[in-house]
Parts: sequence; structure tokens; C-alpha cells
Amino acid sequence: MNNYVFEGRTAVLTGAASGIGAALAVELARQGSDLALIDRDASGLARTEENISRLASTRRISTHVIDLSDHSDFISLSTEIAKQHSRIGLLINNAGVALGGRVEQISMDDFDWLTSINLRAPVALTKAFLPYLRETPGAHITNVSSLFGLVGPAGQAAYSASKFGLRGFTLSLQAELIPQGIGVTVVHPGGIATNIANSARVPQDAEDAVKSIARMNALLTFSADRAARQIVSAIHKRRERLVITRGAIVADILARTFPARHRGMISRAMTD
Repeated sequence: MNNYVFEGRTAVLTGAASGIGAALAVELARQGSDLALIDRDASGLARTEENISRLASTRRISTHVIDLSDHSDFISLSTEIAKQHSRIGLLINNAGVALGGRVEQISMDDFDWLTSINLRAPVALTKAFLPYLRETPGAHITNVSSLFGLVGPAGQAAYSASKFGLRGFTLSLQAELIPQGIGVTVVHPGGIATNIANSARVPQDAEDAVKSIARMNALLTFSADRAARQIVSAIHKRRERLVITRGAIVADILARTFPARHRGMISRAMTD
């Protein structure tokens, strides 16, 4: 496929109020994209829009305060965005939440909340925006999975289930859409400096999960701006897979090289 062209097209981006999403919004604007920004955090969206306006005042930007945990088909959202923007060429399913705790500790209500945002919403949004993407030659879809969509450590069963699911969904999308001229990228970030660990839900009786989140927080050192630049570059080059951070690359290699033994190696690395 030819390289993706950002200029003169609209990018639809979820989770745009903070973290990787906010950094992606700025980088996409720098590359010439108009933007439809989605998040449940209205004040965070306003900050992102203000940052973009200072850097690229000519970009057309719309913000949409949406709770992705709602079991919607998002058809009304896609229709609204299509009325405000022309040439929808890029959908980035970036929004994600975390849930700590072992299987016996987490509630099914929390599991349903997590999977509705991390897995169901990307599927529904892809279906809702696909007709508009088909109208723009050379369109592209990017789904942000996780390092934990490559490996499944203890205490992350729910999160890993959602991110492995998003990875599997994306692989099938690649098989279906790339032959039709729509690019698809799956992204597996490692320790990116965002607020996802601090905002994770943790069961009341899961003291070990609280300690695990504190350890993970110490590993979140890779800047969101740098991650956003790598993602945008991968989209431009039509890369089908991107793993971000050296630690995530090493963990991915271990998981593929030692499918039965990598769990102990990764567990020791995370607890040292």
C-alpha cells in the first residue's frame, strides 16, 4: 500500500483527553489532519483542543464527550462526526482502562466495564465508521492494544483478556481490509508515562494488586509524546504491528521464543 496521507483528511481519535491520546492529537494535527476527538473527560478534551489550536490553528477540530462503556452502536456518533468533517480517513481506537486483581478478586461488573471500553467499543466504533472510511481511498484503522496483549502476567487477567481480544480483532481486520485497500495497525505499548495505572480499578480486598500497580507505575517512564510520534510514523508507513519500548520488545521476543517458560522470566523482571 502507498503511505498514508494525513493532510486534508480527518482522524477520529478516542481517549484524546490525556496520555497517548492527547499526544496523538497534537502529532496528527502537526501532520495536517483535521480531528474528531472523543473522550468522557470534557475538561481534558478542552485542554487538548486548546493545545492543538496554539500549534495548528487552521485545523478543523470537533470534540465529543462520550462514555465508551455505554453499550452503544455509536452510529449516531459517526453520523454526527461525518456531518462536521469531510474525508474521514483514519480511526484510532486508543481509549483504554485498567483493572487490577486476580481472577477470584475481580467482580464481573468490573470485568464488563473494562471489556466494554477496551474491546467492545473498538469493535462497535470500527463498524460505525467503516462506511465513511471506505469512502476515503487509502484509509487506515489503528487499534492500541498493550504489552499485556502479548503477555499475560498474574493480576492482569481481565486487562490482558481485553487487550489480547483487541489484538485478535485487529489481526482479523487486517486479513479482511488490507486486501480492500484499508490499512490496519495494532500497537502494543509498554511502560508509557500515562495515568492509566493510577486510575485503574482495584478490588477492595486486593492489597497485592495495589502493590503491583505501584510497581508498574515505577516502570511507566517512556514519554507519551515519543510514543505518539512512533504510532503516527507506523500509520504513515502502513506498518501492521508496532511494539513500543525496549522492555515490551524484549518481553514479546521472550514470549515467542519461550512460549512455556517466559512467564517466570517476565514475572521476576516485574517484581525485582
